[in-house]
Order: sequence, then structure tokens, then C-alpha cells
Amino acid sequence: MLIIHRNPLEPFPYRSWLPDHTGDIVVLANREKIELAGEKVPDGNLGYTRLEIHDDFDSPEFEARAVELMEEHRITGVTVLHEGDMDLAARLRQRFGLRGPWKDDVKPFRDKALMKTRAQASGIEVAAWVQPRTADEARNFAEAEGFPLVFKERSGFNAIGLRVLHDQASFEETLAEAYAAGERDDLLLEGFVPGRMCHVDGVVRDGRVAMAWPSQYQYDLSSFASDPGPRIDLTLDEDDPVTPRLLDLAERVLAALAPEGSRLRDHAFHMEVFLTPDDRLVLCEIACRPGGAKIREVFHSLFGVHLGEYAVRADAGHPLHEAVRKGDDPAGLPRPRHMAGQLLMMKRPGLVRELPAVPDEPWLDGFWLYAEEGQVIAPASGSSDFLAAAVGTAPDRTECERRLRELGEWVREHSVIGDAS
Repeated sequence: MLIIHRNPLEPFPYRSWLPDHTGDIVVLANREKIELAGEKVPDGNLGYTRLEIHDDFDSPEFEARAVELMEEHRITGVTVLHEGDMDLAARLRQRFGLRGPWKDDVKPFRDKALMKTRAQASGIEVAAWVQPRTADEARNFAEAEGFPLVFKERSGFNAIGLRVLHDQASFEETLAEAYAAGERDDLLLEGFVPGRMCHVDGVVRDGRVAMAWPSQYQYDLSSFASDPGPRIDLTLDEDDPVTPRLLDLAERVLAALAPEGSRLRDHAFHMEVFLTPDDRLVLCEIACRPGGAKIREVFHSLFGVHLGEYAVRADAGHPLHEAVRKGDDPAGLPRPRHMAGQLLMMKRPGLVRELPAVPDEPWLDGFWLYAEEGQVIAPASGSSDFLAAAVGTAPDRTECERRLRELGEWVREHSVIGDAS
């Protein structure tokens, strides 16, 4: 098994997720992600057949090394849990004829222009958009659509490079920078959709949604660099009228992007949707891998199924969690055992002078710190660059929000970051 790992190491115990795997397990891990999480770069192999630490996952040399290791270890499965590595994993599977999605199977999830085109063809509403090859094409769209506008990379992730442009001045500044070298085809410009962002997370078994639940961000994803927190994300109650609508939309979107004949059959997914003030659901985007931050842990709290473990076992060809029934089960989708949510505090630059102790609350399903006292940290460089995170539970959404906000204020009071000079 080849695992390409662009994440911290601690939350991803691959060996325990694959106890029945008899072949080699080779892990290629990213140094920056390990260090950003406050972890020590390991010296040994951590129980894997081979563990290599790499600095650049996007270089031709890295892909060549992956190919070399696949040949050396006779790899029969490739798994990744980060959006930035989905294309590479698909290329490697296709090159060696392995199970799982190949390039054309993941493309509708990675190429946002193709994603929107297929969704619209299936009657799914998306934001007004254009793929501007020139600055003038972007200006024509802006003139027709008006501000604010959303500028993003066609295959981007973690909100990196995403900009919300509110006026002509910021728009022209962005165009001058983006098109300095001439035409390009890797950008999207979208009309701004007002409303709160929801997301649906779940698993697909044999091409059908088998387990899923919606949540709603209580913050703006693109504000990671300036948001002092706490950033709260909450599951929707069972009796919320939006809950069944979001679950139905997930089915429709996945059917549009991974139709019959796709090699993408068993996987996790993360879908983001705008809930507008006039009660419309507008697709933002969807990924065919588990959501980031602590979404995996929230889902495990709801159903006892870890999205990361499910995806890894599916890629390895091992039996899937017994709680995950076929998507066409007449009993319908499972219901969560309680409500849950995540609390996120973004990193702020400076010297870490004080951090909170791990709180002792019976409703807390997890608490994580990603820095140490005495450490000098940089500002958040992406929407997953956290100082602290927590997963909490409650009987309903209202109580879950109260608990997490109270915890967030306590974490903020006990997190002291001063001048590093």
C-alpha cells in the first residue's frame, strides 16, 4: 500500500486502520504539514515498511520517487486524504492498473469548471461563473455580474488563493497580478452567493451514498488569515427542514459527477453548499475524499465511522465498516446518535507564551493543540492551519453551539501570543 500523506501524522493511524493488511505499507509524508502541527519529524518508520519525509509533493521528482517505490514494493493500492494529491494518486493507479479512481474519474471533482458544467447539466444550481482566459474576459463578466466577485484557482484547495473582491480597485489589482504573463486557463471567476455555507459529509458504497449528514459553518471559510476565532461548525438537527434537502442534493451531485461506469465506487465525500437568504441551495463544490479540519472526527462521533479509515480501507480493497450499508438499503440512511460540532482557532503570528490545558468535559470528544509554549509561529497560511481544535457533542445543535462557544472563549483567554522580538 502506498500512502501519500500531506497532513500531520498523529490523526492518521494508518497501521491500526489496516490491521489485516499483509503487504508492505509505504508512507510518503510532508515535512511542512508535520512541523506546522507542532509535531516532531520522526526518525524511524513508525511501524510502517518505509516512511519517507519529503519537502515538495508537487515536483516531478516526488512523482518519480512514488513510481520507484511502487515498483520496488509491488504496491497494489494507493491512497491519499488531501485534495492536493488526488490527481497524483489517480495517475499512479492508472499507470499500474490498480483499483480505485483513475484520472477521468477524479477530474470532475478536481476541475471546478467541469464540476459546474456537469452539475448544471443535471439541473443543479451553481453560482454564475466564467473561466476567464484574459483580463478582458474577466472584466466582461464583472460588468454583467457586479460586485462582490469570487476569484479562485480552477483546481485549488484549502481556500488558498481564493479572494472575495468587493470593488473595482481590488478587482483590477488582482487582474494585473493574475494575467501579468498573458492568457491562462487555470482560474475561475464567480458571482458571490450570499448566505451561510453548509456542508455534507459521508461515504459512498458501490456508487451510492450509504451514510451522510449535513453541517453548517458559522464562519467565513476564506477569512482564515484574519479571523481570531473561535470558528464554529455544527451539525444540523434531524428535524431541520434543510437536512433532507441537503442529503438529497448530495445524492444528485454525486450521480452527476460519478455516473454509472465510473471507477469511483467506494469513497468518502465532502460537499459545500450555499444556503441563500431566499432558501435556495447553491452548490459551491464537492470533493471525493474526506473533509478536512476535524470533520472526520465529528463524523466518527455521529456514527462511529471514521471517514479517513473508510477511504483508506476502500483504496486498499479491504472489507468496509459493517455499519455502512449499501446505499439502496430500504431502511434508508442511518441517523446520528447525537449532534456534534468542531471548534477551530487559527494560528496568529508571534511567540507562544501560554496555551490552555486540555479541558476535562464529558461532552468533549477531542481536543488538540498545534503549537508549544516558547514556539514562534507564523500566521495561518490556509484554512487548515490551526492553533487549537476541539470536537464537542450535545443532544441538539443549540446546546452544542453553546458549549463550543463557551469553550472557544476559554481557549482564547488562555492562549497568549506575544511579540517574537
